[in-house]
Amino acid sequence: MKAIICTRYGPPDVLELKEVEKPTPKEDEALVRVHAASLNAADLEILRGKWSARFHGLSKPRHKILGSDIAGRIEAVGRNVKQFRSGDEIWGDLSFPLGYGAFAEFVCVPEKALRRKPASMTFEEAAAEPSAGGVALQNLRGLGSASPSILLSDKGEIQPGQKVLINGAGGGVGTFAVQIAKSFGAEVTGVDGPSKLDMLRSIGADHVIDYTQEDFTKNGPGYDLILDVVASRSIFDYKRALSPNGVFVMVGGSLSAILQAFSLGPLISMAGSEKMGIVMWKPNNQEDLAILEELFEAGKVKPVIDRRYPLSEVPQALRYLEEGHAQGKVVITIAA
Repeated sequence: MKAIICTRYGPPDVLELKEVEKPTPKEDEALVRVHAASLNAADLEILRGKWSARFHGLSKPRHKILGSDIAGRIEAVGRNVKQFRSGDEIWGDLSFPLGYGAFAEFVCVPEKALRRKPASMTFEEAAAEPSAGGVALQNLRGLGSASPSILLSDKGEIQPGQKVLINGAGGGVGTFAVQIAKSFGAEVTGVDGPSKLDMLRSIGADHVIDYTQEDFTKNGPGYDLILDVVASRSIFDYKRALSPNGVFVMVGGSLSAILQAFSLGPLISMAGSEKMGIVMWKPNNQEDLAILEELFEAGKVKPVIDRRYPLSEVPQALRYLEEGHAQGKVVITIAA
């Protein structure tokens, strides 16, 4: 089979399209022919060998085939697989600790990481959803926390009429977050570059802010929830933009921003009425995927797909994603 191989950290140019041995499923796995995959910021973090990636491979990537989000068709199952059979169309997330492997023609996936693809979803739409949609949903619902430092609970829900701001709203997680927040009845403000503002309006944002022209932390009306996908500011800047009892949730960002969320978030949360922190990501949460399916079927949440690339052009796709211009998701088409 063909696969994109990564044997060392570096730019997208280090990736190679190679012929490798087709995997054989273990007893609790299914062999999936991948029809589509999608890119995430985590793919770039692993490729570039950023600090978070080095925990799993100090000098080189632990897993040679990157990519976590897949949609495809099952070709064979191990003898202990009970819920699926050959021919089933599935979608899922192969991120840690499952070993990645989406940028290939075939991949073996544990049964617990698979879900049947809704018939109304294309393979490309299904591949765009698991990570970005799941992260957006969990962060928007993760308001009921027993911990002031890291928002561990995903049982709370945003309420109709709340003012929600999403910074980095035009990317993969952001476009899902805008639509999900609207489905909960929130008043949504999307922040991103000027080229993405029309798209944000088209998917339901009530207000848009061009971050090159306006600093939302200085003139915001007081947001009930700020979800920041690209956090690079001081945590005190975000605190200034929150309403009383408001919540700041950081999805991704610079190392300094992450360290602030861990170290200062607890102190701010205990000293005042605001909560500031991080929702711990739970991949392949079946409840969340079921909600995403329901929202999709109801026409309330649709993946925004910017560009499609064939498997051979994964390096070009990652370069495009790294430039920061992608509106929504970048998808890799693999099988016809």
